Amino acid sequence: MNYIGSKKRLLAFIEEKINEIVDKPVSIFCDLFAGTGVVGAFFKEKGYSLIANDLQYYSYVLNKSTLGINTEPKFEKLTFIENSKNSKSPAENVCAYLTSLEGRKGFIYKNYAAGGTKSKEFKRTYFSDENAKKCDDIREKIEDWNSKNLLTDEEYFYLLACLIQSIDLYANTASLYGAYLKKLKKTALATLVIKPIKIIPSTKKHAIYNMDSNKLAKKIKADIFYLDPPYNHRQYGANYHILETIACMDSPKIRGKTGQREQSDKRSSYCLKREVKKAFSELIESLDGKYIFLSYNNEGLLSLDEVKDIMSQRGEYGVFKKKYQRFKADKDDKRVYKAKNTEEYLHYVKVRT
Repeated sequence: MNYIGSKKRLLAFIEEKINEIVDKPVSIFCDLFAGTGVVGAFFKEKGYSLIANDLQYYSYVLNKSTLGINTEPKFEKLTFIENSKNSKSPAENVCAYLTSLEGRKGFIYKNYAAGGTKSKEFKRTYFSDENAKKCDDIREKIEDWNSKNLLTDEEYFYLLACLIQSIDLYANTASLYGAYLKKLKKTALATLVIKPIKIIPSTKKHAIYNMDSNKLAKKIKADIFYLDPPYNHRQYGANYHILETIACMDSPKIRGKTGQREQSDKRSSYCLKREVKKAFSELIESLDGKYIFLSYNNEGLLSLDEVKDIMSQRGEYGVFKKKYQRFKADKDDKRVYKAKNTEEYLHYVKVRT
């Protein structure tokens, strides 16, 4: 997924600097603002036991599968699904079966496709009619299987993650769901195909949470805490609201041109200037670990000095810097950005014992 703030291109930098600082035996890596799990997946492959958390439910779904599952599900109760000659695994067979569903006029079609919204005040084109209907049918089928106890917990979240990652590839947007394109682009016109997600083999136990990070911080322990909170006014719920609705399948009340769902209960204090300093101070004070690392940048609501003052209270503080190309949600050459690059900071504290 093309995700705001994704650290995919900074993974080597993050690992290098963490390895420079860590000089004690460590085994538990905690990512309190996990997003789509890119950082967690990287450190899972390195052999860590993970704790991952995110307030958004669609992120929780992705992390429950990519980080929480250690072997690909077998789907032993879905005996009615025939093995494909070209299939390499049960997961491929199930995904192929879901892809073959014809589609139904459910919540996504009725609210986020041209056909379903043609007689409504706002005519939305987040997905093609075909893909919106297929998404509804697939989501309903997964829920139906789960209600009939045909899926284990791991299998349920695995299939939800497959749907979320796959449907995102066919969205008629410029990466975010805060707006849609007026005309269907080439990728949005293609027919939705559900593909299996990659499972990273591991022998370790991993804990995945769907909580407010500040509340969770008071209940857990880790060797390394990695923090990547929102750094500006953008609330993630608004930018990925449709993925949240697909994950929850709760048919929420929606509003406005973009069909936003109400998510006041998932509003982050880290996106509010008047609240961010207090929230960050409380978080740093609560963490029970040997090392704390924070990814932030020079355009964040917290200043460099504020971060330093707060983190220094827990032990030996330092910071690394790296120039980084900013995230762009579109390719509109007319759009004016403050700068092409941002300064990415990796703050750290060796916690005082």
